[in-house]
Order: sequence, then C-alpha cells, then structure tokens
Amino acid sequence: MSPRLPVALLIAFSLAAPAQAQLLRLKPRAAGPPPGTPAAEAEIWPFPAPDPKSWWDDRRPAPGEEADPLGGRRIRGVGQLARPDNGVDPSTYRLWGLMPLQWQLVRGQEMIVEVWIRPTDSVRQRVVRIIVRGDDAFVQGRAGLACCEAGIGRRMGFDVRLPVGWATRFVALRTLPLWSAPRDVRVEEPGAVDTVCVEGVAYDLTLITAGRSASVRRACDPAEIGQAAEVLQAVLGAALGHDPRFDVLFPRGAGFAEARNAYDRLLAEGGRLKANPDARLPPPGAEPAPRPEPEPTPPPSRP
Repeated sequence: MSPRLPVALLIAFSLAAPAQAQLLRLKPRAAGPPPGTPAAEAEIWPFPAPDPKSWWDDRRPAPGEEADPLGGRRIRGVGQLARPDNGVDPSTYRLWGLMPLQWQLVRGQEMIVEVWIRPTDSVRQRVVRIIVRGDDAFVQGRAGLACCEAGIGRRMGFDVRLPVGWATRFVALRTLPLWSAPRDVRVEEPGAVDTVCVEGVAYDLTLITAGRSASVRRACDPAEIGQAAEVLQAVLGAALGHDPRFDVLFPRGAGFAEARNAYDRLLAEGGRLKANPDARLPPPGAEPAPRPEPEPTPPPSRP
C-alpha cells in the first residue's frame, strides 16, 4: 500500500465535507435584562446596581459657569437681589432648569435680558436669557411643552458662552426707551378702534441691572412687537445656531424687520402705543388649561 494513499483520502474527505454537512441554526440569545428586573437596575444592566446611598452621598461633576455665570456670589443683604416684576416665580424657573432671576446678584455694569416666547395657538414655550458679565456674554435657551404634564414636556436647553463682541452689543440695549414704556400696551391709531389679540405670539421681556428691573410685554400686533424688535433680534440672534431642536421653532429666524417697519409707520401716521387699562394677563410661565380634543371627522361616504 502506497504511503501517499492515506494522505490523499484525508484531502478528499476534507473537500467533500462542506457539501454534505448540515448547517444548524441556533436561536440567538435574548439581549437585555432578565424579565422582572427593576427599572433602575435595567437601565445599567448588565452592571450591578450601585449602593442606594451613593445617589445622595457621591460627589458629582459641577456644571460649567455657562449654567450660572453669576453664581457663587456672597449676598450681604436681600436688597442686593433683583426684584423682577415679570410674574415668573422661582419654582417655575426651576422647572425650566434656570436659576431664578430672584436669586441673581447683578453688580456694576452687568446685566440680564430675558425673553419668554409664548404663541397663542401652541404650548411650545421658549425662554432665552442673556447674561453680560464684564466682557463676557452668555446665552441660555430652553424650549418645551408647557401644558398637561407634571413637568415641562420634551424640555431641552443649552448654556453657551458667546464669542467676543456680543457683550458690547447687549450693553447698548439697556438704554432703549422700551424699558421706560408701559408694561402692557395697546395700539392707538387715528380713526381706528381698539383691537384684541386673538392669534399671534406674545413676548415677555425683562431687563435686570444693578439696582433696577424692568418688564414689558409685547404681543400679537406687529407695531407692538416692533417697539421691542431691536432687543428681540439681538437676543434670538444669539440663541439660534446652538441646537437644531431649538432652531426649528423659529422658521423665520431672528428677523423682525417687518415688525420694526410697522412700529415706525404707526408713529409716522400719528399713532402711538398707549398703556393698556384692561391688562389682566397670565404670567409668562402660566400653563393654559387643557382643551377638549375635537371629535374625529368621519371619512366622506363614497357614492
């Protein structure tokens, strides 16, 4: 028998095996925690659950200064704190993840400009806050659904330090006549009757400086909004471009040229913005009452 025959047989069997072999399909193992795992443990599975005391005792990373540029200051007296009259209480600010204006200590030439944007036909509220500290400027933006849940639904936000040069632009806004105007106004045109806001957007603006606070509300009418156009354009211009989820709520960007022209035209034609004697408006953070959902419209019957 030739010594090469066993080697040849082994080669032949190795080449024929794949053609005659049967592939066995094994069921994949179920990925994820076992059934009945508590939610807190399921989030970190397969790692073991931490000691419950660590939730309270462990040190956590502190947020950057963008989250509270005026934080960590020593308050020597309650009279140093801001007293905004914008109707937003501290608990509402905390729901939105913002340091309450009532707790901010503003010194020297520092300033805060805050804008609440509240559409009349939507619960998608937005808040933008600008903080100027020396040559530095910061923007804080929030957006969410302010209705029908225990918290702010789908809340998102960002805290960003702005590039050099923005602080100078905002400092120029503090001397605008807007901050000395009545808080709530109504458009008065020669020979025209008063109008009532039914649909549009309301802007609640607040300025905080050392020893001063001013709040105004401009809503619906383009001439009203036009008086605040310079502030709105600067504030929203600084807020856009940081998060697409925020930007999508402003399809027209931060342009207020149309509203500014409406205000200029009102003044040129002898009109004015007068104090609104009937102003009984909810605060910017107030949630609208839930409305009943309309009955579904039945599909049209086919002939």
